[in-house]
Amino acid sequence: MKFKTTPYHSDLLKDTDRLAVFYQAINEYDSNNDLAYDLGCGSGVLSYFLASKFKEVVSLEINEKTFDCARENLADFDNVSVIRSDILSYEFQKKADLIVCEMLDTALIDEEEVPVLNYAKGFLKDGGKIIPQAVINSAELVNLERHYLHWDEGVNYEILSDEVIYSEINFLEDIDPDFKATLKLKATKDGLANGLKITTYTKLTDDIIAGPLPMLNPPLLIPLDEKRVKVNDFILVEIKYIMGNGIESIKTEYL
Repeated sequence: MKFKTTPYHSDLLKDTDRLAVFYQAINEYDSNNDLAYDLGCGSGVLSYFLASKFKEVVSLEINEKTFDCARENLADFDNVSVIRSDILSYEFQKKADLIVCEMLDTALIDEEEVPVLNYAKGFLKDGGKIIPQAVINSAELVNLERHYLHWDEGVNYEILSDEVIYSEINFLEDIDPDFKATLKLKATKDGLANGLKITTYTKLTDDIIAGPLPMLNPPLLIPLDEKRVKVNDFILVEIKYIMGNGIESIKTEYL
C-alpha cells in the first residue's frame, strides 16, 4: 500500500527498522480483540497494522494535514475511525484492549508521551496493554566536539565511561514527569569530560526491545562543564528534566 504522508512522516516510513519492530509487536495479537486506540496516529501506518487484529480501531491525530493523510490512507477500512482531536481533551467512550502510542523521544523529554498516557490509560481494560510498554534510559560520560545540546546524528564525540542504566519507565504505571537522578559513572579512560550521552531503548513487548533508530529515539548529547577524568574515577552527575516539557528543561551538574 502506498501511503500519503507529510514530509516528516515520509521520513518515519523510510525507517524500516522502526516500522518492523512495531509491526512485530502488533502482530503478536490474534484477530479476536475488540478495540485498540492509536494515539497520535500520524499517517496511519500503525492503524493499518492494527486493522487486521482488532474489531475496532480508533485513531487520533491533532495536526490537520497529517489527519487528512491518515483519513485518506485508512478510508477503505470499515473498522477504523480517524478522528481529529487533541488526545488530552478527547472523551473516550469505551475501554480498549490495547493502546498504541508512538509519541516517543529520547528519555521522553521532548514529546507528550507521558501526559498522554497518564490520561489515556484510564481507558484501558483490566489486563490491557500498551505498545510500547516501557523505555529504558542509560547515560555515558563523553567528550563532545560540539559543546551544545544536540542529537547524535553523525557527529563526533568520545565515550569516556561505562554505560549506566539510570531509569526504566513502565507505561502501565503512573508516571511523574518531574525526573531527577544521580548518575554514578566510572571512567574507562583518561580524558576531558564535557558532556553526557543519553540513550533510550524502547521496550515494545516483553520480548522486543529496540535500540536507538534514525527516527526512534536517537541518542541525546548534553553539555557539561569541563572536567579532567582518569581511568577508574567515579564521576557523580545530577540530571533533572521534565518529561514532555522539551529539552530546554534539562539541567545537569557535577556532585
